[in-house]
Amino acid sequence: MASKQIINSALVLRVITLLALGASVVLLVLNNCKLSDGAKIFFADLHAYWYAVAVAGVGFIYTLIQLPFAVYHVSTEKRWIRNGCLPEFDFYGDKVISFLLASGVGVGFGVTFELKRYLDVVSVAAVVLGANAAEVDEERSKASDFLDRENIATGILLVGFVTMAITSILTSIMKSPSTKGGGFFR
Repeated sequence: MASKQIINSALVLRVITLLALGASVVLLVLNNCKLSDGAKIFFADLHAYWYAVAVAGVGFIYTLIQLPFAVYHVSTEKRWIRNGCLPEFDFYGDKVISFLLASGVGVGFGVTFELKRYLDVVSVAAVVLGANAAEVDEERSKASDFLDRENIATGILLVGFVTMAITSILTSIMKSPSTKGGGFFR
């Protein structure tokens, strides 16, 4: 049986994961930028940010579903469902969600860094081609701020991934060993 500290740590990490994923979704979705010509840039304009929002949303829902089971486990030191199904679900579910969150983090950071680099190249090219340097710099600054906010939201998604990964390790420890002497791997 897992120690009380491990069970408590798993609950705390699930709460932190829930908060981080919720904050990440809110920041990603609410981020927008209005350019001088009236055009607006939204997170939804880029499929990569849609993916990051979807992954964070799935992780949020999964963590929200897991929370009552974790609270029950902490308060009673017993599983809510005692047939061995819940530890298996925790074990595999936490790992799948961790990998999904990791892919969302990679996509979010990757597209942001590439777009920032592309933005620098386009800005230089626009000035070379005769555009007003002050206007180009203002537009570049607005777009860069948009991408910086997306980077912050992805950083918070990274926190959610790390806490879910640690929770995944803890659920590996909490997984009930076989009572017939088979140990962790039956």
